[in-house]
Amino acid sequence: MRLLFVRHGDPDYKNDCLNEIGVREARALAALGPQIGWGTCFVSPLGRAQETAAIVLGRAVPGAHGVAAAVGCTDLSMRDTGSNALGADASGAGLLKTLDWLQEFPAQVDPGAAELLQDAFCFKKNADGSPKNRVVWDMYPAYYHEHPAYSDYNEWRTTPVALHSDAVSVYDRIIRSFDEFLAERGYVREGRHYRVERENTETITFFCHFGVSCVLLSRLWNVSPFVPLQSLCMPTSSVTELYTEERQKGIAHFRTTRIGDTTHLTMAGLKPERLPHSALFAEVYSDFSQRHD
Repeated sequence: MRLLFVRHGDPDYKNDCLNEIGVREARALAALGPQIGWGTCFVSPLGRAQETAAIVLGRAVPGAHGVAAAVGCTDLSMRDTGSNALGADASGAGLLKTLDWLQEFPAQVDPGAAELLQDAFCFKKNADGSPKNRVVWDMYPAYYHEHPAYSDYNEWRTTPVALHSDAVSVYDRIIRSFDEFLAERGYVREGRHYRVERENTETITFFCHFGVSCVLLSRLWNVSPFVPLQSLCMPTSSVTELYTEERQKGIAHFRTTRIGDTTHLTMAGLKPERLPHSALFAEVYSDFSQRHD
């Protein structure tokens, strides 16, 4: 089996759609699509992912944005909280189905723990002076590195951030749905490996988000989700690819062949936004034109 994770294009987060840069990124990826081969496609319910998928697969409604841009994706008959595939249409392009569990990893820190976790996060203020919620993976690198429990396969679940957020319950819900998805395609989770019930060589593409991609990678790699969340960069519209390996009969291992690939942007004469070195945060501290917190 081949798995592709496509991050949405550069977003307008306020309106949950793509901005002008994101549209150009998605079009560049669409141009490379025949060489990539999307197979059977699934998409997050969030508008920025839906619009990206619609453009890449050539099904965007002209002038529409977000969910409204995706032909067929807003039809409830196409909505699936489980994992049944649709296959490919007559043209060979992957059909598109929405999976609710592909939405961004939404776990948030309880703002009531702001004082306890002030070394881990910068808590911004609401209008009334109370601290705003923070997503769990926006912690300071120094805090992450100096608290090795966050990188441990099991111990991250009992860390202060986990205990003062819904990270564990949200993570477990996502990986449970992912394991069910893989089991329906022949790969059954047993302990920390996947047993092959039936061989599968199809390509599956997920149009989704950075956070949830890291969660799914952590499950396949058997590592804490904070390892990829803190260590990987997947630019907007980038492609991450994995293949199964069966070196032992009946045991599947998911090996990653590329992470955050933006070849399509280079070929189109574009450059990855907010890169090459700093992802979404400042490359050097003195550059306050870039995001720090």
